[in-house]
This record gives sequence, C-alpha cells and structure tokens, in this order.
Amino acid sequence: MNGRVKKRRGPWKAWQRRWKDGWIDAMETPRGRRNAHIDMLVFDHGLIRMAWRNMHEVAPGVWRGNQPDPAMVRRLAARGFRSILNLRGATQYGSYLLEREACRAAGITLIDLKMTSRELPSAAEVMALDEIFASIERPFLMHCKSGADRAGFASALYLLLRTETPVAVAREQLSWRYLHLEGARTGVLRFMLDAYAAADAARPQRFRDWIAGEYDPEALSAAFRGGRVATFVSDRLLGRE
Repeated sequence: MNGRVKKRRGPWKAWQRRWKDGWIDAMETPRGRRNAHIDMLVFDHGLIRMAWRNMHEVAPGVWRGNQPDPAMVRRLAARGFRSILNLRGATQYGSYLLEREACRAAGITLIDLKMTSRELPSAAEVMALDEIFASIERPFLMHCKSGADRAGFASALYLLLRTETPVAVAREQLSWRYLHLEGARTGVLRFMLDAYAAADAARPQRFRDWIAGEYDPEALSAAFRGGRVATFVSDRLLGRE
C-alpha cells in the first residue's frame, strides 16, 4: 500500500522506460494502442494470464484474480460485476491503461489502491482497505498482477474484517493453490496472519481489535525470514511486484 519497496533499474529497465515514454501519452493513436498491448502481453506477462486467470470466489459477490485484460473486463461486465479493486495502484503499465479504459467503457467502477507484497501495511492502511470493502459495489473483483500474493492477502483481510471466518480458514487465501510462495519474501503476508492466529489463540480477540492494538508491522517484518530459493523464484522468475 505504501510503495516503499524499490527495485534497482538496470539497462533493460531503463530501455523499457524510454520505450514507454515514447507512447504512453499517445494512447489514442494506433501506435500507442499497439504498444500498450505489447506492454501488457509481453512485459507484464499478460500472455500467461490469458491461459490462467487464477480467479476464485472469496465470498458471495467477492472475487479475486490476476490482472484483467480489456476482454476480461467486458466479460466481467456481462456477468454483472459492478467494481474492480486494483491492488497494483494506478501505474503506467499498458495493462492498467487498457483496464482503466475498458472499465469506463463497460460502466465498471475502478478503484486503485497501491499494495506491496513484501512489506506489511500499517494499521491505518488496513483500516483504509476495510473502508473500501464497506462501500464498494458488488459483485467486485480484487486483483494484483498474478492473483497470488496481494490479492490473496486482501482476500484474507476481507474475510477477517467483514465476515466471521476463522483465521485458520482465512489465511488459506495465501497458499500454493493460488501460487503464493510462503517461503519467499512475499511470505511475510501470511506471517502476519500467523501472528494474529497465535495472539487470538492466547487471548481471543477480533482481528480489527488486534490491528488497533498489538499489531506491530515493523517488528513482524524484522522477525520474518524468507528463503533464498523461493525468493529467487518469486522475484526473478515470476516477476512478482
């Protein structure tokens, strides 16, 4: 949510930035639209997402998945979806520009919220997400890039904040079933839920009360250790954000 995680930019990333600067403000032109689709399909791994949507129902009217392309947005609209919660935030990826355009055309409300998969949110950020959950029109889809980490974390938070789901069930939104790698740096998200489970077992308490009281994201982040192999797979091979 806070955008604190920074990635080093090598020559390849610098070239992508220069290439993108050449068309990002020209989406109304054939060249701009073509390059936006190339950016979505190739550089943002959209070709992989076309083969596997990683879309699942979390609760009635609440769905999780990966980054939708324009065709997917149109299909969601045809199914009656009212809103999309974009956990990647407003970006300059072709994926986002095309998603925003498709949502406007389809009459779907797009809500942008920046989350990170490697650092824990503050208590205020958790409650800001809860406010969105309280007001968002349903049915809605929440998504990140792959639908594994941020989408899973937000889904678990939805269940804990908005339903009576036990934490043992809610934290399964972060599991191998959705391609979440618990041993990678992204595993800090499930580590937070494990911490709440331990606190709740010692002294039963609502999740929102734990967030307002005992929750210490800095201490939890410092205590978590991700494995090198899983982190390499997550960061380098899968390109998780």
